[in-house]
Amino acid sequence: MKRTFKTVATIALAGFVVASCSSLNKMKKMEKNIAYKVTPEMLEAKGGVVDLKIDATIPAKYFNKKVTLVATPVLKFQNGGEKAYESKTFQGEKVQGNNEIVPYATEKTVSYSGQVPFEEGMRVSGLYVKFVGTKGAKSADYESRKIADGVLATETMVNNQPAIVLGKDQFERITKEEQEAAIYYLINSAQIRTKEMKSDEIKAMEKFLKDAKAAEDMELKNIQIQSYASPDGPMDLNDKLANNREGSADKFVKNSMKKNKIDEYKNLDFFKKYVVAEDWEGFKKAMEESNIQDKELILRVLTMYSDPEVREREIKNISSAYSVVADQILPKLRRSKFIVNADRIGKSDEEIRSLAKSNPAALNVEELLYSATLFDNNGDKLAIYETAMRQFPNDWRGYNDAGMILFETGKVAQAKTNFEKANSLSANNKTIQNNMGAIALVDGNVKDAEVLFGAATGAGNEVNYNKGIVAIMKGNYKAAVDYFGNCNCANAALANLLAGNTSEAAKKLNAGQDNSALTDYLKAVIAARSNDTNAVIANLKAACAKDAGMKQIAATDMEFVKLFNNAEFNAIVK
Repeated sequence: MKRTFKTVATIALAGFVVASCSSLNKMKKMEKNIAYKVTPEMLEAKGGVVDLKIDATIPAKYFNKKVTLVATPVLKFQNGGEKAYESKTFQGEKVQGNNEIVPYATEKTVSYSGQVPFEEGMRVSGLYVKFVGTKGAKSADYESRKIADGVLATETMVNNQPAIVLGKDQFERITKEEQEAAIYYLINSAQIRTKEMKSDEIKAMEKFLKDAKAAEDMELKNIQIQSYASPDGPMDLNDKLANNREGSADKFVKNSMKKNKIDEYKNLDFFKKYVVAEDWEGFKKAMEESNIQDKELILRVLTMYSDPEVREREIKNISSAYSVVADQILPKLRRSKFIVNADRIGKSDEEIRSLAKSNPAALNVEELLYSATLFDNNGDKLAIYETAMRQFPNDWRGYNDAGMILFETGKVAQAKTNFEKANSLSANNKTIQNNMGAIALVDGNVKDAEVLFGAATGAGNEVNYNKGIVAIMKGNYKAAVDYFGNCNCANAALANLLAGNTSEAAKKLNAGQDNSALTDYLKAVIAARSNDTNAVIANLKAACAKDAGMKQIAATDMEFVKLFNNAEFNAIVK
């Protein structure tokens, strides 16, 4: 009986094993009946990752009630590598577990979402699903047919060459200079007193006129004569008084110029005159600056009444304050003011350019920084900025601008050192923040770059351009389009292409403002999406002629998948 029982048990176990294997093998064979819907149909790199959504419709009588199935989407590269997404587990109706249950008797659609970081090898790849089924002690491995192609990597074409902001010079060849002076009159008088003619203000004005006339780099432009009466007394009287004061002031200044041999006194157009009969604006300003006890009340009167006579009457009614006003405020308003305007003319471009080479010590910092803009050669520019660093070591612009040249010539590490020095001299400077962000971006530190560009907001269009690059890298194409704005550059076209604005992308590429290899390449991409083979070939030829590195990219770019067997295409990308 023991032998019989043992035999029966062995036969039963063998039957169980056969049944288990049979169930798993059946599921393996029936995998072809699973309907897969992959979104997107061709996988795409976006924001540095490849997102995936699979809706799999499992037919009735497929999923054994006692089976557990682990499904793993896998991208298999043409070059032999692969990248697995995260697995998801499903179970039959009689399995004890917490996984999603798939019924045996009825059809069910299950969904899966996942993402993996983009890798270059994914450019030409296929998406498969690997399964590991278990039932009891038995397991079986199998794989789906290819359910999608991948990966479109158009996003990675972004030109990661951020824009640097120059620490601009403040050079002005012609600078405005002026000298002010005033003479003050007694009440109801237009006569200029001797002490007014000899005041320090008048002496300084006369000296300014003589010096400007004698200087080779100065040109006298005009003299403004502004004459006023204080706002007390009848309007007719004040109008006559102010005009008489203008006459006496005009005569005085012309006599002074004639005495000092300044011939402009003969030119009537040299003098710009205006008269204010009652200087209420001057009165208000003087009151605001005073410490008079009732000044708020007086200022309120000015607000409440616009009629000059009413204003004067109401102010006089404030008897406690009017005597102080008459003593401290009104005398300052009985005046004629002179404003002498002149232009100081700086060195010519030829002089500055020559001195930058032969004697840079003769230039001030603004002239020296400006001189760099007069040269086309980066070597000359860098030499000037390095001179600025030596002559003006506390000015951040020399270091920043030298860093700009170094960055643009590919010497990123040296540029970084200069930007850091500039930052130590001018912390939180928006221009420097942008440039340090550019260093971070080309070094692959996208998060740091984004923070620095945010701190640089307002430093110029360069900052928005750089934010646009970051937005593309993060997969935020709409924001990238906004940041690039009206820029007719390849990156702006790429942003529009990725955002689905194909016509706008083409418009920017055809504007002719960007003649780079990337421009031609993107034209080829647009042509491929329009099934225009001739345009694809023509633009790819142009792109690869400008940049041979485009050949390798195009050879594995799924944008051109329909041409992978085209002889002309293959002749270009070899």
